[in-house]
Amino acid sequence: MPLNQAVVLDAAIELLDETGLDELTTRKLADRLGVRVGALYWHYANKQALLDAVAEHMLAVASRGLSASGTWRERVTAFANAHRETMLAHPDGARVIATMSVPGPAAREFLGHLLTTLAAAGMASPEREACADVVTSYVNGFTVEEQARRTAVPRSLRDTAFATGLSVVIDGLAARVGRAEKP
Repeated sequence: MPLNQAVVLDAAIELLDETGLDELTTRKLADRLGVRVGALYWHYANKQALLDAVAEHMLAVASRGLSASGTWRERVTAFANAHRETMLAHPDGARVIATMSVPGPAAREFLGHLLTTLAAAGMASPEREACADVVTSYVNGFTVEEQARRTAVPRSLRDTAFATGLSVVIDGLAARVGRAEKP
């Protein structure tokens, strides 16, 4: 199979899934592909550019299930759950997304779902951008810690803790939305 961006990206995701982020090196990736490390740089300028592409892929997957229907609370909840599930699907997925250096089209589209939801709820810019940052920061932070701990806490308890924290965030958003709705 000829080496191209898609082949390198697929192999990087497989290696991430097998080893985690700390063990994903360009040397190991090149070995897996049967090439020298320098061959990877024809497709991605450096390791961070490759990791940004992995994050882009993950966020493109997260966007697929999002809908414009439902209340703004339901849509924010769906966004947060899709974000978390996408990160949990890969070891250290939260770190990959949280350390993305250059958001690409998929990341912008994914965040656009949240921004559109907050705008439809009545939030004006720049408040909606700040509130979107609060939502994504909560999801990223919770999931980074969840993956870093690698504890034996049952998934149901982690899901409950996540939902509780998310409801606190959404209640805070509701206070902002209510203020925006008043004449």
